[in-house]
Amino acid sequence: MTKARTLADFNVSGVLTSTSNLNATKLTSGTIPNARYGTPTFNGSNLTGISGGTNTPAFLAKMSSAQSIANATDVTLQFNSTSDGFDTDSGFNTSTYTYTIPSGEGGKYFMYCGVYLHSQADNKFVVLKFVTPHGLKGETYTGSINANNGVQSSAQMIQAFNAGDTVSMRIYHNFGGSRNTASGIQNTYFGGFKLAE
Repeated sequence: MTKARTLADFNVSGVLTSTSNLNATKLTSGTIPNARYGTPTFNGSNLTGISGGTNTPAFLAKMSSAQSIANATDVTLQFNSTSDGFDTDSGFNTSTYTYTIPSGEGGKYFMYCGVYLHSQADNKFVVLKFVTPHGLKGETYTGSINANNGVQSSAQMIQAFNAGDTVSMRIYHNFGGSRNTASGIQNTYFGGFKLAE
């Protein structure tokens, strides 16, 4: 019967320790098939060839100034800057407020957005949604808003995208008149990253 190995049998580099009762001389060469991130290889008593995935491409955009959002209207949010954020693969267009999945980077993505909207209205709501070639996604509804407070609405989604697919954000509210967003990355942001597979 084979004893299950624990982390105590290996050092921080992943090498079998001398205190382990596993016979390292039997592990002198070979590969392990079907590895998730590379093909592990035994080289003497060292296990090599394992690497983690990365969560790129990735981006984080903000609004550099407040945007007026009309009442009872689907409005595209104008994220026009990545200056406090990042854009690892130059996929975010600050003129069209849209992220385009870079060439060769199709896969599953986690996307997120947050918008602070000044309310000044009781018992109203905000709807925030992602606009994708796969339809509207990640719709969130924030209701029963107090007139004395603004509202921070947020939305998240995981979606499989193809290279060239685009993502933007829309917002809708029924506050009875136009309302302004807050600006700055701490208040109003749109970001995402590819999930390592």
